[in-house]
Amino acid sequence: MATNGHDLPILVVGGGIGGLVTAYALALKGFPVRVLEQAPEFKELGAGIQLGPNIFRVLDKIGLKDAVLADAWVPNGMEMRNALNGSRVTRVELGQTARERFQQPYAVTHRTDIHGAYLAACRGHNLVSLENNRTVDAIRDDGASVIVILSSGEEIKGRAVIGCDGLWSKVRGEIVGDGPPRVSGHIAYRAVLKREDVPEDLWSPDVILWAGPRTHFVHYPLRRGELYNLVAVFHSDHYEEGWNLEGDASLLMEHFKGERPEVLRLLEKIETWRYWVLCDREPIKDWTKGRITLLGDAAHPMLQYLAQGACMATEDAVCLAEKVAEQPDDLPAAFQAYQQQRYLRTGRVQIMSRVYGEFYHARGVAAELRDMALGSRSQTDSFEAIEWLYGGP
Repeated sequence: MATNGHDLPILVVGGGIGGLVTAYALALKGFPVRVLEQAPEFKELGAGIQLGPNIFRVLDKIGLKDAVLADAWVPNGMEMRNALNGSRVTRVELGQTARERFQQPYAVTHRTDIHGAYLAACRGHNLVSLENNRTVDAIRDDGASVIVILSSGEEIKGRAVIGCDGLWSKVRGEIVGDGPPRVSGHIAYRAVLKREDVPEDLWSPDVILWAGPRTHFVHYPLRRGELYNLVAVFHSDHYEEGWNLEGDASLLMEHFKGERPEVLRLLEKIETWRYWVLCDREPIKDWTKGRITLLGDAAHPMLQYLAQGACMATEDAVCLAEKVAEQPDDLPAAFQAYQQQRYLRTGRVQIMSRVYGEFYHARGVAAELRDMALGSRSQTDSFEAIEWLYGGP
């Protein structure tokens, strides 16, 4: 294990998926890390997420691939269906087919499960300190070290600060200062059902996306098939910060009115929905300043249409740890090297996520053109179209 000859820890602000995998990747390279989480406990909100082959490529490097796959579900395929007429627009074979093409699986998992795998890894490493009730108020970079000032008035000194504090990042405000995130005009409702509560004719082992006019609905199994994840998205100008707000079921049904019975029957199964307003930011080239850098959503928040938020944060973490290990005595240079390697890839995902959102929510002539274009694709065409993403980093 590498030694860096410096007693001060690297400070990671935020104990979500990005913060924990960053701490673990750095610890593997021999760097002591303190994770500062403002909540009273380490836990992840939300429901299902999709994990492309690209995340498993980097998880292999840090030895966490099997831990993440242990609770995941590996679907056989991914389908887009037209939510108005029920026709299958396109199908992409996953399972063994994707594994052979990309040398890694495609899986879906509960956010709590991947977060739990990262948390267990951190708890099992003696170089990671996990600290709760640590709300960061300000950061001061004095050139040789960085001081984090907490809301309690306590000051914590570190070699550097990595902001993994998400969409509404306090650390980003300190070094980029570009104001609040961009509101997309889309709202996502999410819920999870137990397997036994899903009508047999509506359960599918695949990832199914129903594309409707200014709406879409996705469902797939979670946690080895024990759960069923539902996400319904529609256009709305409503804005509210947070990931765990209670949604109005009648508003949801109003937006999905007139769509296929399969869609409506599943939506009606849910008594309580949680929702969040979808936001992102314009891609930026510079998210590093001296001994402070950003990672994951704090650096490059993206809409969920490519299902790459956790994947990009994990790629970031492994890349960052490698760059720090290459230049352990010059962290500002290491941070610049990390940023240089990542900004174009993450920027492309940010932009293409918006484009995919337009595809999913197309209506009228645009929807007919989408269905024609995607319907004519072969499996090879589908894989080649996503090679830039799944074949990376």
